[in-house]
Amino acid sequence: MRAAVLHETGQEKLEVLDDVEAVGFGPGKVRLRIRATGLCHSDVSAMNGVLPQPAPFIPGHEGAGEVLDVGDGVTGLSAGDRVLVCWLPACGACPSCRRGQTQLCLAGFLNAGTPNFKRPGGDVFGFAGTGTFTEEVVVGAGCAVPIPDDVPFEIAALIGCGVTTGLGAAINTARVEAGSSVAVIGCGGVGISTIQGARVQGAAQIVAVDPVASRREAALRFGATEAVAPDGLADAKQRITGGEGFDYVFEVVGKSATARTAYEHTRRGGTLCIVGAGAMDDHFQVNMFELFFDEKRILPSMYGGGDVLRSYERAIALWRAGRIDLESMITHRVRLEEVNDALDQMRTGESLRTCIQL
Repeated sequence: MRAAVLHETGQEKLEVLDDVEAVGFGPGKVRLRIRATGLCHSDVSAMNGVLPQPAPFIPGHEGAGEVLDVGDGVTGLSAGDRVLVCWLPACGACPSCRRGQTQLCLAGFLNAGTPNFKRPGGDVFGFAGTGTFTEEVVVGAGCAVPIPDDVPFEIAALIGCGVTTGLGAAINTARVEAGSSVAVIGCGGVGISTIQGARVQGAAQIVAVDPVASRREAALRFGATEAVAPDGLADAKQRITGGEGFDYVFEVVGKSATARTAYEHTRRGGTLCIVGAGAMDDHFQVNMFELFFDEKRILPSMYGGGDVLRSYERAIALWRAGRIDLESMITHRVRLEEVNDALDQMRTGESLRTCIQL
């Protein structure tokens, strides 16, 4: 079967091959035919080594498709079912799951260390234990979440990561209050979803911050009340909040420098929400006096900060009701053979979300 493979961490290009085989099918597993997959910035971060991932590997974790076969012991799924891929399934038994913090379950991360593909040259890993830049993949049954028939595969794929992450940051983690002021730093697919979540929550002012003009223009269409380049954020803070700072600032880049900027533009007693996934050696610093004196809440948001199955259902309900726009987030549609063009478009900021159709 065809798949896009990164041979070594640090390479910028993927090689589309037709000699890849999905392996590991058996009890508790399902075999999926991927129909659509989104290109998320986390895929690029894994390629360049910012996020840890064994290589060679197949990127992709934001996918949707059909069940081809189910292994022994799998219940609730049958061949032909339409599903989205959950890259962080909850085991239901660990301390995090028992506390209701299923987004912190580590069982899914353990899958990333087990190859789920092979080639004549040896084993191949799937990013985040999945790997959706491929025609077929074998995953644990918990990774395959049934979707209603009226949800297109490309919409379901977005809900599988970027939309859930961004909406959840605003709704679950920060719990944006109606009438509040919000700034979102980084307006790719996750940032746009965060803007939509803040709008759903009733924020009065939503300032989108991004260096790319096309993304700023897009942010206005998705609910931002104002969009500025990074050098315009201080002025927006002064005009909108009288210099006090925003009630909520979301960092959706994954870098300590932008996290520090976000902290400085959050009002005393306000909330800084860290949504971007960054490198292990990139340290965010605050001094102990400001941490105490300003009483700003610093809230990381992992995969939307809540039960992902409930978050999927909520995203579908909001989409059906016309409260969020998911179709327009897909700015580019490509075939698997064009994946490297899609990567370049993401790196330059030309795309919000690219859907790879398989």
